[in-house]
Amino acid sequence: MLSLLLRSSVSKLRLRPANISCNSDPLPTLRNYSSTATGLYGFRHLNSPKGFQRFVDDAIERSGELVEFISGMPSSAEIIKAMDEISNTVCCVVDSAELCRHTHPNREFVEEANKASMRINEYLHYLNTNHTLFDAVRKAEQEGHLLTKEAQRAAHYLRVDFKRGGIHLPAEKLDSVNQLNIKISQLCKEFSENIIIDPGTVDIFPASRMPQSLHHLLKPIYRSRSAISRESLGHRGAMKEKGFRIPTDPNTLSSVLQWASDDEVRKLAYMKGNSVPHANLGVLDNLIATRHELAQIMGYRSYAEFTVKPNMSSSPKVVMSFLQELSKMVRPSADEEFNKIKAFKREKCGQTDGDLEPWDEAYYTAMMKSSAYDFDSSVVASYFSLPQCIDGLKVLVESLFGATFHNVPMAPGESWHPDVLKMSLHHPEEGDLGYLYLDLYSRNDKYPGCAHFAIKGGRSVSETEYQLPVVALVCNFSSSRNSSTVRLNHWELETLFHEFGHALHSLLSRTDYQHFSGTRVVLDLAETPSNLFEYYAWDYRVLKTFAKHYSTGEIIPEKLVDSMQGARKMFAATDLQRQVFYAAVDQTLFGEQPTPPTSSIVEDLKREFTSWKHVEGTNWQARFNHLLNYGAGYYSYLYAKCFAATIWQKLCQEDPLSLTTGTALRTKFLQHGGAKEPDDLLNGLVGDGILRDCNGGLVPDITCLCNEMKFEKS
Repeated sequence: MLSLLLRSSVSKLRLRPANISCNSDPLPTLRNYSSTATGLYGFRHLNSPKGFQRFVDDAIERSGELVEFISGMPSSAEIIKAMDEISNTVCCVVDSAELCRHTHPNREFVEEANKASMRINEYLHYLNTNHTLFDAVRKAEQEGHLLTKEAQRAAHYLRVDFKRGGIHLPAEKLDSVNQLNIKISQLCKEFSENIIIDPGTVDIFPASRMPQSLHHLLKPIYRSRSAISRESLGHRGAMKEKGFRIPTDPNTLSSVLQWASDDEVRKLAYMKGNSVPHANLGVLDNLIATRHELAQIMGYRSYAEFTVKPNMSSSPKVVMSFLQELSKMVRPSADEEFNKIKAFKREKCGQTDGDLEPWDEAYYTAMMKSSAYDFDSSVVASYFSLPQCIDGLKVLVESLFGATFHNVPMAPGESWHPDVLKMSLHHPEEGDLGYLYLDLYSRNDKYPGCAHFAIKGGRSVSETEYQLPVVALVCNFSSSRNSSTVRLNHWELETLFHEFGHALHSLLSRTDYQHFSGTRVVLDLAETPSNLFEYYAWDYRVLKTFAKHYSTGEIIPEKLVDSMQGARKMFAATDLQRQVFYAAVDQTLFGEQPTPPTSSIVEDLKREFTSWKHVEGTNWQARFNHLLNYGAGYYSYLYAKCFAATIWQKLCQEDPLSLTTGTALRTKFLQHGGAKEPDDLLNGLVGDGILRDCNGGLVPDITCLCNEMKFEKS
């Protein structure tokens, strides 16, 4: 594990970053790099792919100067300030490389970012096992001369995280820890790359089996009508039969499962999409074994215990107790929903005893929602053109925080693609609060999901200067030559608001130290703001401020939003049950038990935690990339779901767009990042009742979630 020198605050799958900045005296002065030349994200070195090499060199050189300064044992305050600048200097390289390798269209940039990532991570292991730094941090904590609670907290967590990096171990074991951490990084990278390299494909003949609405996602292929086996792609001739090649990446697979009426097509797509990339089964087994070995060297019984210990939950026992409680609560409603879907399928197919298969779920639930609430998703999308959705984000910040977003022109070389926008978040009294890059359209070789990437963390540079946070919000919405014609379905709007919650957590943070900035919080608190802002994507009082028909300008009808909300609730238990299952898989794979083939574990857990059967031959976990940066931490999404339900009902629901609501969110929660204890933040925001004790750890109170979903508490 990396120490607080690279304190990752997780939002979706990404590390959260920082940046090099000059500290005030008496720290050694940072060389003056003022120049009109710019590069990616405003870093002057990144004006060419090879600039990443110099970026790493300078970070290592600057960190070395700070290590030398700390070795002289200056005052406690100077030690912690210098440690934070080391973290800041190194993290800006780590996080810039992370963003670049997931989004940059130039392969040379991506390759250099990959090299920079590996180099700086190796240097991080040197820093995290540097006894001079560790001794200085212990001195700063023990002397008790730190003047602020945040400085005291920084010293404490630096020391704790140094120990989590293995600095207290004998040299031989410490070397093993370093090698294992490097191996883990390499395995995670390989797992992610395999997902992109091998999305899987299924060939379907004849073309008439695929609905017209899906054709834009598919590749036409042809075969000889007399051929027994499919020919390779070729020119269409008189005797050629047209078909389609379905890529089974998650986004395309989701559309096929929802809209393809042919059972066999859905089955083939489901089977392929849930069995690739096959190479990741070996990678995952290796990752599980390597993390387990690391945890045992560190004195823990499992990697899950090692991961969970610093969090609110504190132990896997507490996590599994929480998951079992949720599972028990949701099971009756989920079983009822399952039986309704099965009955609906039998009615539509004219059967009396047909089974319900996993590839049936999306197709029949979509049909049931449409039938019950008489709405079409394409009609819903007509009210959510992308520019209007961005206007919705602007409405949120102005109503809640009295701030405004302004488009900012980028310097030459700062952007990585013509589609990228840059906005400043500006407050009329406080000035600029931070900067947000938007990279929202899908393109080849881009990270396939949606995520928030931090580029700089906020921090106090001196008594008069504050380093403003800089973040990027990355999505993969269908692109068009004319951005005004891009329309989001409601699930995409909800995702945009989710990621925007992460971005606001970063942008509104005002911590003294960058390693507490924004989303740099304990794992099981990190997803709370993002889950909270999903509620705003469903509330009519919010939607009517920006959701207008792309051609008529009509405000979205309240009746349509009511139908959307009703459809959302129809299978809420099934959706929640799936999340509990994912979290249970994550905890178990990284738990204490000797690991049989992961497919056996997944099959057993699916039977225990869901109403659906496992399909033999599928290996859904082979592209569950939350097992990488969220290893043994996926449960935190469910913690956040409970916290967000409580915050919404107790604070936001009555008047979600009021400045009073926004001021409370900002001053009592968002601006503090990780600088305060998470339970203090939560209790301070909504009062007692959001958390409860459980076997030495803390778990969310589920009352508000139960009320929202109309479940009976057990």
